[in-house]
Amino acid sequence: MMSSSQDNILEFFVQAANNHDFALDITLNVKGAVITGTMVSAKEYFDTLSETFEDGNDLAQAISEQLSQAGESAQNGDSKANFIHMKEAKVYCGDSKPTPSKGKILWRGKLSEIDGFFLGKIYDSSEKES
Repeated sequence: MMSSSQDNILEFFVQAANNHDFALDITLNVKGAVITGTMVSAKEYFDTLSETFEDGNDLAQAISEQLSQAGESAQNGDSKANFIHMKEAKVYCGDSKPTPSKGKILWRGKLSEIDGFFLGKIYDSSEKES
C-alpha cells in the first residue's frame, strides 16, 4: 500500500490559518473537481458551523456546543494538519455552474486528497471581483 502524502506547502498554509487566524483565497483541484473559496482556520469553520444550530432545540444546541469545542481544540491541537477548511466555497465539475452557487457555504476536505492548488479564487460571470 502506498502511504498517502500531502503537500507540505499547503499544510503550512493550513497551519498558519489554524494557529494565527489567517485567511487566504485559494482554489483546489480534488479528484477532477475544482473547489474555490477562502481558506479559514478550523476554529472559524467550527464556530461558523455551530451558529447554524444555536437557535434550535436541545439537540441542536448540544451539537452547536460540540462544534464550538471542536473549534477550540483544533486551534490548540497538534501541529499536524489533516484537513483544510474553507468558507464561501464553490465546487466546479466540468463546465457547469458551480455548486452551490449561492449562500455562505463551508467546505472541509482531507489534505491528503488534494491534487493541486493555486492562490486566488475563481469568479464566475455573475460575480464582481472585489
